[in-house]
Amino acid sequence: MNKTLLKISGLFCIAFGGVSVFMPLSVIFNLFGIREMEGNYVPFVVYANLICGIIYLWAGYGFFNRKNWTKIILGIAVVLLSLTFFGLLLHIYSGKMYEHKTVIAMIFRIIITLLLFYFSWRYMSKKWKGDLLS
Repeated sequence: MNKTLLKISGLFCIAFGGVSVFMPLSVIFNLFGIREMEGNYVPFVVYANLICGIIYLWAGYGFFNRKNWTKIILGIAVVLLSLTFFGLLLHIYSGKMYEHKTVIAMIFRIIITLLLFYFSWRYMSKKWKGDLLS
């Protein structure tokens, strides 16, 4: 069961990471007219999502190969997203333009990253004596 959970987490990381790399790059380089569809995007949020997308791809590899460092990079992603969210709140409270969907997407991304971090910590920790280490 735990091996299956790690494989599902790895697949999810790769898929989520792929989207998380594609969308920010599409906004940055205005591919397919996505920049206009995004409306009032916040540049530092776009770049943070791009960095996290790369981390998700790397974490997908870590899940598949049961690398202990997976929890470290996902922890870094949680910190980066939390700081970005705090920056977004400051951006909003200073009266600058933003999209409401950005706030919802950031909350969703933080929750997903926390869950992935938990799975990596719980099921790939060297102290855990589950079927993965046997």
